[in-house]
Amino acid sequence: MRGDGPSTDGAGIAVYQINSNRAQFSPGWLLLIAALVGCDTVPSGGELQKVWGRRGVSDGRFQKPRAIAIDSEDRLYIVDMTARIQVFDADGNFIRSWQTPTHKNGRPSGLSFDREGNLLVADTHYARVLVYTPQGELLKEKTLGGQYGLEPGQFGLVTDAVQDSHGNYFVSEYGQYDRIHKLSASGEFLLEWGGHSAEPGQFLRPQNIVVDAEDRIWVADACNHRIQVFDGEGKLLFKWGEEGSEPGQLYYPYDLVLDGKGHLYVCEYGNHRVQKFTLDGRSLGCWGSQGRGEGQLFNPWALAIDSQGRIHVVDSHNHRIQRIRL
Repeated sequence: MRGDGPSTDGAGIAVYQINSNRAQFSPGWLLLIAALVGCDTVPSGGELQKVWGRRGVSDGRFQKPRAIAIDSEDRLYIVDMTARIQVFDADGNFIRSWQTPTHKNGRPSGLSFDREGNLLVADTHYARVLVYTPQGELLKEKTLGGQYGLEPGQFGLVTDAVQDSHGNYFVSEYGQYDRIHKLSASGEFLLEWGGHSAEPGQFLRPQNIVVDAEDRIWVADACNHRIQVFDGEGKLLFKWGEEGSEPGQLYYPYDLVLDGKGHLYVCEYGNHRVQKFTLDGRSLGCWGSQGRGEGQLFNPWALAIDSQGRIHVVDSHNHRIQRIRL
Protein backbone atom coordinates (compact mmCIF):
# COMPACT_ATOMS: atom_id res chain seq x y z
CA MET A 1 0.00 0.00 0.00
CA ARG A 2 1.40 3.37 -0.98
CA GLY A 3 1.34 6.44 1.24
CA ASP A 4 2.88 9.87 1.01
CA GLY A 5 5.84 8.52 2.98
CA PRO A 6 6.92 9.29 6.52
CA SER A 7 8.02 12.61 7.89
CA THR A 8 9.54 12.94 11.33
CA ASP A 9 9.04 15.36 14.16
CA GLY A 10 11.78 16.62 16.47
CA ALA A 11 11.67 13.41 18.49
CA GLY A 12 12.12 11.22 15.44
CA ILE A 13 8.55 9.89 15.44
CA ALA A 14 7.35 8.96 11.97
CA VAL A 15 4.11 10.55 10.79
CA TYR A 16 2.08 9.11 7.92
CA GLN A 17 -0.79 10.15 5.71
CA ILE A 18 -2.75 7.72 3.54
CA ASN A 19 -3.31 8.90 -0.02
CA SER A 20 -6.86 7.68 -0.53
CA ASN A 21 -9.83 8.15 1.77
CA ARG A 22 -10.48 4.42 1.81
CA ALA A 23 -7.12 2.68 1.49
CA GLN A 24 -8.15 -0.99 1.20
CA PHE A 25 -5.78 -3.69 2.41
CA SER A 26 -5.14 -6.45 -0.10
CA PRO A 27 -5.74 -10.01 1.13
CA GLY A 28 -1.99 -10.46 1.39
CA TRP A 29 -1.67 -7.48 3.75
CA LEU A 30 -4.52 -8.73 5.87
CA LEU A 31 -2.97 -12.17 6.23
CA LEU A 32 0.39 -10.65 7.13
CA ILE A 33 -1.14 -8.52 9.87
CA ALA A 34 -3.09 -11.51 11.14
CA ALA A 35 0.08 -13.58 11.35
CA LEU A 36 1.95 -10.86 13.18
CA VAL A 37 -0.63 -10.64 15.96
CA GLY A 38 -1.46 -14.34 16.18
CA CYS A 39 -4.96 -13.84 14.79
CA ASP A 40 -5.86 -16.02 11.87
CA THR A 41 -9.36 -14.71 11.18
CA VAL A 42 -9.56 -11.16 9.85
CA PRO A 43 -13.02 -9.73 9.11
CA SER A 44 -13.71 -9.00 5.45
CA GLY A 45 -13.37 -5.29 4.74
CA GLY A 46 -10.71 -4.70 7.40
CA GLU A 47 -8.92 -1.53 6.39
CA LEU A 48 -6.67 1.24 7.56
CA GLN A 49 -8.16 4.55 6.44
CA LYS A 50 -6.13 7.32 7.99
CA VAL A 51 -3.16 7.98 10.28
CA TRP A 52 -2.74 11.43 11.80
CA GLY A 53 -1.05 13.22 14.67
CA ARG A 54 2.52 13.64 15.82
CA ARG A 55 4.41 14.24 19.02
CA GLY A 56 4.37 17.74 20.46
CA VAL A 57 2.59 20.22 22.70
CA SER A 58 1.19 22.67 20.13
CA ASP A 59 -2.36 22.53 18.81
CA GLY A 60 -3.10 19.26 17.05
CA ARG A 61 -0.10 17.40 18.48
CA PHE A 62 0.00 14.86 21.30
CA GLN A 63 2.03 13.68 24.26
CA LYS A 64 0.86 10.11 24.83
CA PRO A 65 -2.88 10.52 24.23
CA ARG A 66 -4.80 8.21 26.55
CA ALA A 67 -8.56 8.65 26.20
CA ILE A 68 -11.09 9.53 23.51
CA ALA A 69 -14.80 10.29 23.26
CA ILE A 70 -16.93 11.10 20.23
CA ASP A 71 -19.97 13.36 20.10
CA SER A 72 -23.15 13.17 18.01
CA GLU A 73 -21.48 15.10 15.18
CA ASP A 74 -18.46 12.77 15.06
CA ARG A 75 -16.13 15.28 16.67
CA LEU A 76 -13.30 13.62 18.58
CA TYR A 77 -12.33 14.70 22.10
CA ILE A 78 -8.87 13.46 23.08
CA VAL A 79 -6.89 13.94 26.30
CA ASP A 80 -3.14 13.43 26.58
CA MET A 81 -0.38 13.61 29.19
CA THR A 82 -0.41 17.41 29.15
CA ALA A 83 -3.98 17.26 30.56
CA ARG A 84 -5.19 19.02 27.41
CA ILE A 85 -8.52 18.03 25.94
CA GLN A 86 -8.30 18.69 22.22
CA VAL A 87 -11.25 18.58 19.84
CA PHE A 88 -10.94 17.45 16.22
CA ASP A 89 -13.19 16.58 13.34
CA ALA A 90 -13.27 12.97 12.16
CA ASP A 91 -10.36 13.60 9.77
CA GLY A 92 -8.07 15.00 12.47
CA ASN A 93 -8.50 18.72 11.83
CA PHE A 94 -7.99 20.69 15.04
CA ILE A 95 -11.01 22.66 16.34
CA ARG A 96 -10.27 23.81 19.91
CA SER A 97 -8.70 22.76 23.21
CA TRP A 98 -8.65 23.41 26.95
CA GLN A 99 -6.81 22.04 29.98
CA THR A 100 -8.07 20.59 33.25
CA PRO A 101 -7.77 22.94 36.27
CA THR A 102 -4.82 21.18 37.89
CA HIS A 103 -2.69 18.24 36.88
CA LYS A 104 0.44 18.19 39.04
CA ASN A 105 -0.56 14.85 40.59
CA GLY A 106 -1.51 13.20 37.28
CA ARG A 107 -3.65 13.44 34.18
CA PRO A 108 -7.15 12.29 33.23
CA SER A 109 -7.50 8.79 31.80
CA GLY A 110 -11.16 8.54 30.77
CA LEU A 111 -13.65 10.47 28.63
CA SER A 112 -17.31 9.94 27.79
CA PHE A 113 -20.49 11.93 27.10
CA ASP A 114 -23.50 12.16 29.38
CA ARG A 115 -27.12 12.15 28.26
CA GLU A 116 -27.14 15.95 27.97
CA GLY A 117 -24.12 16.02 25.66
CA ASN A 118 -21.63 17.17 28.28
CA LEU A 119 -18.16 15.65 28.49
CA LEU A 120 -17.39 13.51 31.55
CA VAL A 121 -13.67 13.60 32.38
CA ALA A 122 -12.22 11.00 34.74
CA ASP A 123 -9.76 13.23 36.59
CA THR A 124 -7.93 10.15 37.79
CA HIS A 125 -5.47 11.44 40.36
CA TYR A 126 -7.89 13.92 41.90
CA ALA A 127 -10.58 11.37 42.81
CA ARG A 128 -13.29 13.06 40.80
CA VAL A 129 -15.24 13.34 37.57
CA LEU A 130 -15.22 16.77 35.93
CA VAL A 131 -18.07 17.80 33.65
CA TYR A 132 -17.56 20.17 30.69
CA THR A 133 -19.72 21.57 27.95
CA PRO A 134 -18.49 20.60 24.47
CA GLN A 135 -17.01 24.11 24.21
CA GLY A 136 -14.83 23.53 27.29
CA GLU A 137 -16.78 25.32 30.00
CA LEU A 138 -16.33 23.58 33.35
CA LEU A 139 -19.68 22.91 35.06
CA LYS A 140 -18.39 22.98 38.63
CA GLU A 141 -21.77 22.20 40.19
CA LYS A 142 -21.85 18.87 38.35
CA THR A 143 -18.47 17.61 39.60
CA LEU A 144 -18.68 14.11 41.09
CA GLY A 145 -16.43 13.23 44.04
CA GLY A 146 -13.26 15.09 44.84
CA GLN A 147 -12.17 13.32 48.02
CA TYR A 148 -10.05 10.18 48.36
CA GLY A 149 -11.44 7.47 50.55
CA LEU A 150 -13.57 4.40 51.06
CA GLU A 151 -16.71 6.14 52.29
CA PRO A 152 -19.79 6.66 50.09
CA GLY A 153 -19.15 9.47 47.61
CA GLN A 154 -15.37 9.20 47.95
CA PHE A 155 -13.19 7.79 45.17
CA GLY A 156 -9.76 6.31 44.53
CA LEU A 157 -8.04 6.59 41.13
CA VAL A 158 -10.98 7.23 38.81
CA THR A 159 -10.73 5.64 35.36
CA ASP A 160 -14.10 6.24 33.68
CA ALA A 161 -17.68 7.42 34.13
CA VAL A 162 -20.85 6.71 32.13
CA GLN A 163 -24.60 7.21 32.44
CA ASP A 164 -27.44 4.73 31.92
CA SER A 165 -30.85 5.45 30.37
CA HIS A 166 -32.20 6.65 33.74
CA GLY A 167 -29.39 9.16 34.22
CA ASN A 168 -27.57 7.15 36.88
CA TYR A 169 -23.79 7.48 36.87
CA PHE A 170 -21.39 4.56 37.04
CA VAL A 171 -17.82 5.46 38.03
CA SER A 172 -14.91 3.01 37.94
CA GLU A 173 -11.70 3.28 39.95
CA TYR A 174 -8.51 1.34 40.63
CA GLY A 175 -5.77 1.46 43.22
CA GLN A 176 -6.63 0.39 46.72
CA TYR A 177 -10.27 -0.39 46.05
CA ASP A 178 -10.87 -1.52 42.43
CA ARG A 179 -14.60 -0.99 42.39
CA ILE A 180 -17.54 0.58 40.58
CA HIS A 181 -19.86 3.17 42.14
CA LYS A 182 -23.45 3.84 41.16
CA LEU A 183 -24.68 7.39 41.73
CA SER A 184 -28.07 8.92 41.09
CA ALA A 185 -28.64 11.50 38.34
CA SER A 186 -28.13 14.19 41.01
CA GLY A 187 -24.84 12.61 42.12
CA GLU A 188 -26.02 10.89 45.31
CA PHE A 189 -24.31 7.62 46.24
CA LEU A 190 -26.52 4.55 45.67
CA LEU A 191 -24.26 1.49 45.82
CA GLU A 192 -20.87 0.04 44.93
CA TRP A 193 -19.44 -3.33 44.00
CA GLY A 194 -16.14 -5.03 43.23
CA GLY A 195 -12.92 -5.32 45.18
CA HIS A 196 -9.23 -5.91 44.49
CA SER A 197 -9.19 -9.54 43.32
CA ALA A 198 -9.30 -11.93 40.38
CA GLU A 199 -12.51 -13.51 41.70
CA PRO A 200 -15.65 -13.23 39.55
CA GLY A 201 -17.31 -9.86 40.05
CA GLN A 202 -14.13 -8.24 41.36
CA PHE A 203 -11.46 -6.30 39.52
CA LEU A 204 -7.81 -5.58 38.98
CA ARG A 205 -7.91 -2.12 37.39
CA PRO A 206 -11.32 -1.66 35.78
CA GLN A 207 -9.97 0.68 33.13
CA ASN A 208 -13.06 1.44 31.08
CA ILE A 209 -16.81 0.89 31.21
CA VAL A 210 -19.67 1.19 28.75
CA VAL A 211 -23.45 0.89 29.10
CA ASP A 212 -25.46 -0.98 26.46
CA ALA A 213 -29.06 -0.50 25.29
CA GLU A 214 -30.30 -2.78 28.08
CA ASP A 215 -28.43 -0.78 30.75
CA ARG A 216 -25.92 -3.55 31.31
CA ILE A 217 -22.48 -2.41 32.46
CA TRP A 218 -19.56 -3.76 30.41
CA VAL A 219 -16.17 -3.52 32.15
CA ALA A 220 -12.66 -3.82 30.70
CA ASP A 221 -11.09 -5.59 33.70
CA ALA A 222 -7.59 -4.77 32.48
CA CYS A 223 -5.20 -6.62 34.78
CA ASN A 224 -7.48 -9.66 34.94
CA HIS A 225 -7.38 -9.75 31.12
CA ARG A 226 -11.14 -10.18 30.80
CA ILE A 227 -14.48 -8.56 30.14
CA GLN A 228 -17.18 -8.61 32.84
CA VAL A 229 -20.82 -7.64 32.39
CA PHE A 230 -23.19 -6.58 35.20
CA ASP A 231 -26.74 -5.41 35.64
CA GLY A 232 -27.41 -1.96 37.06
CA GLU A 233 -27.36 -3.29 40.62
CA GLY A 234 -23.90 -4.81 40.32
CA LYS A 235 -24.97 -8.43 39.75
CA LEU A 236 -22.49 -10.29 37.56
CA LEU A 237 -24.28 -11.56 34.44
CA PHE A 238 -21.39 -13.12 32.54
CA LYS A 239 -17.67 -12.78 31.87
CA TRP A 240 -15.19 -13.98 29.31
CA GLY A 241 -11.54 -13.66 28.35
CA GLU A 242 -8.21 -15.00 29.51
CA GLU A 243 -4.61 -13.81 29.37
CA GLY A 244 -2.83 -14.45 26.09
CA SER A 245 -2.17 -13.28 22.55
CA GLU A 246 -4.18 -15.83 20.57
CA PRO A 247 -7.56 -14.98 19.02
CA GLY A 248 -10.15 -14.64 21.77
CA GLN A 249 -7.52 -14.04 24.43
CA LEU A 250 -6.74 -10.64 25.93
CA TYR A 251 -3.70 -8.89 27.31
CA TYR A 252 -4.43 -5.71 29.27
CA PRO A 253 -7.72 -4.68 27.64
CA TYR A 254 -7.88 -0.93 28.28
CA ASP A 255 -10.97 0.15 26.38
CA LEU A 256 -14.09 -1.28 24.77
CA VAL A 257 -16.91 -0.02 22.55
CA LEU A 258 -20.17 -1.52 21.33
CA ASP A 259 -21.37 -0.91 17.79
CA GLY A 260 -25.07 -1.62 18.45
CA LYS A 261 -24.97 -4.43 15.88
CA GLY A 262 -23.92 -7.29 18.13
CA HIS A 263 -20.18 -6.58 18.21
CA LEU A 264 -17.73 -5.46 20.87
CA TYR A 265 -14.37 -3.91 19.98
CA VAL A 266 -11.58 -4.14 22.53
CA CYS A 267 -8.36 -2.12 22.59
CA GLU A 268 -5.53 -4.25 24.02
CA TYR A 269 -2.75 -2.16 25.52
CA GLY A 270 -0.50 -5.19 26.00
CA ASN A 271 -1.14 -6.93 22.66
CA HIS A 272 -0.88 -3.69 20.63
CA ARG A 273 -4.07 -4.45 18.74
CA VAL A 274 -7.82 -4.03 18.41
CA GLN A 275 -9.91 -7.18 18.55
CA LYS A 276 -13.50 -7.63 17.38
CA PHE A 277 -15.83 -9.96 19.32
CA THR A 278 -19.36 -11.20 19.36
CA LEU A 279 -21.13 -10.26 22.57
CA ASP A 280 -20.50 -13.73 24.03
CA GLY A 281 -16.74 -13.44 23.50
CA ARG A 282 -16.11 -15.16 20.16
CA SER A 283 -13.25 -13.49 18.33
CA LEU A 284 -14.03 -12.23 14.83
CA GLY A 285 -10.57 -10.92 14.08
CA CYS A 286 -7.72 -8.61 15.08
CA TRP A 287 -6.07 -5.53 13.69
CA GLY A 288 -2.62 -4.19 14.53
CA SER A 289 0.82 -5.32 15.61
CA GLN A 290 3.54 -3.73 17.72
CA GLY A 291 5.59 -1.10 15.96
CA ARG A 292 6.00 2.45 14.73
CA GLY A 293 4.93 1.94 11.14
CA GLU A 294 1.71 2.64 9.34
CA GLY A 295 -0.93 0.17 10.54
CA GLN A 296 1.06 -0.73 13.66
CA LEU A 297 0.35 0.23 17.26
CA PHE A 298 2.42 0.88 20.37
CA ASN A 299 0.47 0.52 23.63
CA PRO A 300 -2.91 1.77 22.38
CA TRP A 301 -5.03 3.16 25.24
CA ALA A 302 -8.47 3.76 23.82
CA LEU A 303 -10.86 3.73 20.89
CA ALA A 304 -14.14 5.25 19.73
CA ILE A 305 -16.60 4.36 16.97
CA ASP A 306 -18.27 7.04 14.85
CA SER A 307 -21.64 7.21 13.10
CA GLN A 308 -20.17 5.57 9.98
CA GLY A 309 -18.83 2.58 11.90
CA ARG A 310 -15.22 3.73 11.65
CA ILE A 311 -12.98 3.07 14.64
CA HIS A 312 -10.58 5.74 15.88
CA VAL A 313 -7.70 4.18 17.82
CA VAL A 314 -5.59 6.14 20.31
CA ASP A 315 -2.08 4.94 19.44
CA SER A 316 -0.62 6.31 22.65
CA HIS A 317 3.11 5.69 22.47
CA ASN A 318 3.17 6.65 18.80
CA HIS A 319 1.47 9.96 19.73
CA ARG A 320 -1.16 9.63 17.03
CA ILE A 321 -4.62 8.44 15.99
CA GLN A 322 -5.35 5.71 13.47
CA ARG A 323 -8.74 5.33 11.83
CA ILE A 324 -9.73 1.84 10.81
CA ARG A 325 -12.71 -0.26 9.89
CA LEU A 326 -13.18 -3.85 11.06
